[in-house]
Amino acid sequence: MSRLHLRRAGHRRPGTPVLILLHGWSCHGGFFAPQMDALADLTEVIAPDLPGHGMTGDAVTPSIEAGADALAELMREEEIAAAVLVGWSMGALVAWSLIARHGSDRIAALVVEDMAPRVLNDPDWRLGTLNGLDGPRNAVFLKAIESQWPLLAPATARRSFAASARKELVDFAEREMRGASPKLLAAMWRSLTLQDFRALIPRITVPVVLARGGLSQLYSPAAAAWQAARLAEARIEVFARSGHSPHLEEASAFNEMLAGLVRAGSAPGGLPRP
Repeated sequence: MSRLHLRRAGHRRPGTPVLILLHGWSCHGGFFAPQMDALADLTEVIAPDLPGHGMTGDAVTPSIEAGADALAELMREEEIAAAVLVGWSMGALVAWSLIARHGSDRIAALVVEDMAPRVLNDPDWRLGTLNGLDGPRNAVFLKAIESQWPLLAPATARRSFAASARKELVDFAEREMRGASPKLLAAMWRSLTLQDFRALIPRITVPVVLARGGLSQLYSPAAAAWQAARLAEARIEVFARSGHSPHLEEASAFNEMLAGLVRAGSAPGGLPRP
């Protein structure tokens, strides 16, 4: 039985990849409701609450590595032979950790939603967060998460979308983020800001879609371009009216892209390989 709390929709179909949706920091699997509603007729859709978040809480050690191990365990236990894996923000780090620790044999395609392989900036890496977050500033932010999270949640919600995003989206995100555990959020933030998957990127051989928000307040277009230049098989999908959350801001277009990946994985021969 999975240690991750799971939201499920749809039914598994022989020869069709399962769709697994990994959420961002301070969120939970419920942020993928538009995908679960729209794609349940196509395949089984699974949206876990990652460690330190939602109903999973501290049932799994709050770290990126533990999340990757729990996801690998789920895929083995449920005999998921092929999955289209979507990693939104922090979820992409869990997906990359899964590949690094367990391989990619069960992954038909990977979608990286508005994320860089390293969050922190330093003199040799300027493609982390757009606000220039580095080690010293991160140490201050980590302390603030535990002591001031209710004050930080509104700004976190706003930066998760384009500046012009619909108010109801921002209000939803803020409300859900406020309910998260500051202690567990701090632990996961500490873990995610320690991650560096730059060396892994060129070793990924599964097809990758880099789903970039054209109006992202968190990551620059160069972060996606850097990955695309080093991946064996990748394409950049720009959601021009979205910020950091295209799956919510342009849900219909995002769902169409996911449906295409699932259908391609169901075709004879599956998704093309490099």
